[in-house]
Amino acid sequence: MTHAPQRPTRSELIRRLRDRGVLTPDWVPAFEAVDRAAFLPDRVWPYDMESRTSRAVDRATDADAWYRCADSDDPVTVQWDDGDHRGSAPGRVPTSSVSMPSLVASMLSDLDVRPGHRVLEIGTGGGWNAGLLAHRLGADRVVSVEVDAHLADAARERLHRIGLHPLVVTGDGLLGHPPRAPYDRIVATVGVRAVPYAWVAQTVPGGLVLAPRSQSYGNADRLVRLVVSEDGASASGRLSTPVEFMKVRSQRHRVDQAAYLPDGFPGDATDGTTTLTAADLGADDRAHHPFACVAGLLVPDCTLLTDRRGSAVSAWLYGLTDRSWAAAVLVDGTSRGSTTVHQAGPRRLWDELTAAHHWWTRNGRPDPTRFGVTVTETGETTWLDAPDRPLPRV
Repeated sequence: MTHAPQRPTRSELIRRLRDRGVLTPDWVPAFEAVDRAAFLPDRVWPYDMESRTSRAVDRATDADAWYRCADSDDPVTVQWDDGDHRGSAPGRVPTSSVSMPSLVASMLSDLDVRPGHRVLEIGTGGGWNAGLLAHRLGADRVVSVEVDAHLADAARERLHRIGLHPLVVTGDGLLGHPPRAPYDRIVATVGVRAVPYAWVAQTVPGGLVLAPRSQSYGNADRLVRLVVSEDGASASGRLSTPVEFMKVRSQRHRVDQAAYLPDGFPGDATDGTTTLTAADLGADDRAHHPFACVAGLLVPDCTLLTDRRGSAVSAWLYGLTDRSWAAAVLVDGTSRGSTTVHQAGPRRLWDELTAAHHWWTRNGRPDPTRFGVTVTETGETTWLDAPDRPLPRV
């Protein structure tokens, strides 16, 4: 295999990841041999975590900046709008990226691979993660599935160019890849609204499934590490690290407000009041707010959209399986009980959210890491502390 030339910024990145403990000694040789830069196109859009903006960097016009992006601990967008994008300005929706190296290293450590293990990766993207796995385990032990044919072809070419030949399959990753099953480990690098039972069925008893489990309530995910039962019929595990991945394409949702309010606001909504505040809902930081995760578990198939204007936050709840909606303007510092809520549709979404918050408060405001998921052939069950404590319907 051809080794990429060492660069000071790349050596420094690996050193920092080791010092932080996210890059464990068993993965260091793979990170040293498999260069992230080899999996980036000539034009990339690094994501600035502080400003939450992206800008184009071209290797042809600024190679030094391009390599600094490759060697940074930042996510790098490599595709916009499912490939239907031209030019250097960011597109509308980022649809493929190469993840930040610290997260890649941390997830690979959580995967706990051993010599001889067979791994299925869901979401090839640029191909770097598949390359790291193939270097560690051997190409014949790694299968990666990518729904986008262009991305799959490009990743396959980049892998082959550096002498790695894992099987890269173009297809629906939610179905796994039965021809090579069973696997010892399955890892997803895309967010899923629910873990498919196909992944459990294609994993050996005692094997692991590691995936970012998405919340409809917001875009934030939590990693879930599921252990397959000895009879192979189920898998269970706790939620852990908050992350944010691009969602699997068939499970994206976009809200068209006009479809919910065809006659304009407030339509046929009924009015009430709420004691919840913007802070209660995690309106300003749903990625890390503990209740935001719980709301996604207790109020399924519902998304929260917010817009802050000074001290006021417009909060809208939309049902994703019907046309239910709810809305309120929450003002910082207002007394509880003074905010008007509008609700319409078969579900009383604000009432559900209020009941979820009351349940969370009564139970001591448990941290998201106390919650877990069990996946069976009939679907997912979510629980608190142990599988025998399923969450209530609010």
